[in-house]
Amino acid sequence: MTEQKEDHLYNLRHSAAHMLAAAALKLFPGTKLGTGPVTDNGFYYDLLFPEPITEDDLKKLEKQMKKTMSGGHDFVRKSVSKKEALDFFSDQPFKQELIEKFSGEGRDLTLYESGPITDLCEGGHVDNSKELNPKAFKLVNLAGAYWQADESNAQMTRVYGVLFETKEELDAHFELLAEAKKRDHRILGRELELFTIIDDIGPGLPLYYPKGALIHRLIKDYIEDAQRKLDFEEIYIPHIAKSTLYETSGHLGKYDAMFPPIKLDDVDYYLKPMNCPHFMMLYKSQLHSYRDLPMRWTATSSVYRNEKSGEVSGLTRVRGLLMDDCHVFMRPDQIEQEFDVLLELISNVYEVFGLTEFWVSVSTRDKNDLDKYLGDEKVWDAAEKTLEAVVAKNKMNYKVIEGEAAFYGPKLDFMVKDAIGREWQLSTLQLDFNLPERFDLEYVDDKGEKVRPVVVHRAVLGSVDRWMGLMIEHFAGAFPLWLAPVQVEIIPVGEGHVDYCMELAKEFKAVGVRVMVSDESETVGNKIRKSVQQKVPYMLVVGDKEMESSNLSVRKRGEQDLIETKKSEFIANVIERDTNKSLEL
Repeated sequence: MTEQKEDHLYNLRHSAAHMLAAAALKLFPGTKLGTGPVTDNGFYYDLLFPEPITEDDLKKLEKQMKKTMSGGHDFVRKSVSKKEALDFFSDQPFKQELIEKFSGEGRDLTLYESGPITDLCEGGHVDNSKELNPKAFKLVNLAGAYWQADESNAQMTRVYGVLFETKEELDAHFELLAEAKKRDHRILGRELELFTIIDDIGPGLPLYYPKGALIHRLIKDYIEDAQRKLDFEEIYIPHIAKSTLYETSGHLGKYDAMFPPIKLDDVDYYLKPMNCPHFMMLYKSQLHSYRDLPMRWTATSSVYRNEKSGEVSGLTRVRGLLMDDCHVFMRPDQIEQEFDVLLELISNVYEVFGLTEFWVSVSTRDKNDLDKYLGDEKVWDAAEKTLEAVVAKNKMNYKVIEGEAAFYGPKLDFMVKDAIGREWQLSTLQLDFNLPERFDLEYVDDKGEKVRPVVVHRAVLGSVDRWMGLMIEHFAGAFPLWLAPVQVEIIPVGEGHVDYCMELAKEFKAVGVRVMVSDESETVGNKIRKSVQQKVPYMLVVGDKEMESSNLSVRKRGEQDLIETKKSEFIANVIERDTNKSLEL
């Protein structure tokens, strides 16, 4: 999408939020207005209604919005003083709070009038309300939301809407939502017996059944093996640490997702919310020369984050997560070569998992506020230029996003599209000039002087749990052969074929094929239906004919017909596709 079209769509959605506020004031007099920002697919408005509203009221609001849109109202900008704004919104306490917040000394505020609604807003908007297509938007749901996301404030009703330029785009959006619902990893996780969340154990703490644990391990083993091939060295770190570690790192008191401390010998210990401080201390425990660098250390290790109950979801937002964490300690002149290595690793991983479309956000400093960043300005300049140059050299689609760098260094974030076009933020590569300073890390350079190393934080998967949730949705549960918990299901036609099937299964297991025999006392049709529901890659139907020959009757996932093939050829094919991590059956 071009930048110009993105801006126009933003203006349409922002303008629709004003129309929603107007409709609420018209239908429910006394409504108090909060804010109405744009979202990825539409808009919402936080409203405090005189009485609670229901989903049935959405249709009334939508109808009133369409009526207001059709009135052909211009969006007219007005600049007013703080006093004028407070007088105008005398009956709107939330607006008055915003006015007090945003009105600096002598600073005017911006109002936008459009027909029946005048709102406190900086824009942008369309010129006229008739530019909004009444057939290309829909109010979709309600949610509770505390004013300014503060639980001590009033709870408002957040009304969500989706909006596009055309009805066709709106219809496509709902088709995508329907497809996404079919792929919901929380539903498939239950249906395919992969994982569950048990209330007595707690939200955000998934438990994996044998099939899910197997997939989880396969993903973990894959990334660890890929790293070893690039000379990453594995370390091991404990899961708790003294409070002093997080005081040094700066997390204690600033990172709000740490669990409460555990008191041991009158000392506070914490479950680690991230692995970085442990890496820093391990590096610091030894002397290092410039010849030792780069040092690529990795640990696939669990971290624990006290996420809010309302924010945890399936495997994609959890409280206990297994991270493929890596920290590279290097000299500043090694940044480019190390990023070449890391970018190659990420590209290869995406290819193996069938993630073919992604772009990279090159996050740099806010040039208008350089004081908030830690580190030498010359190192920052060189690092930012290097990051952009290295993604360009590797022919990756990228955008430079100014102001998105962390205070401790620039970074690359990878935005990946799944099979149905949804975007996920996955891998991240972060340069860090902060922790080497806070932990007083050093190496001896070629002049015999002690200098600071540069650290890059790297997570390809992010977390194995979240990656698994993505894979369930990306493949809709129909995993490629190498990830499928059951690769081959053998279905005996009758009781007299079960023993032969068991012997056949032993033969498969002996060469590493994951196999099960469907030996229940059910019809062949029921067994096949269950296998289809479980999305098993290959089914073998065994009757008298198969027992009397060396051939197999194979049904491939997604196909109806049985294909006769030699047993040796079938086994060789399964092993080859498993070994090569093929996406095709």
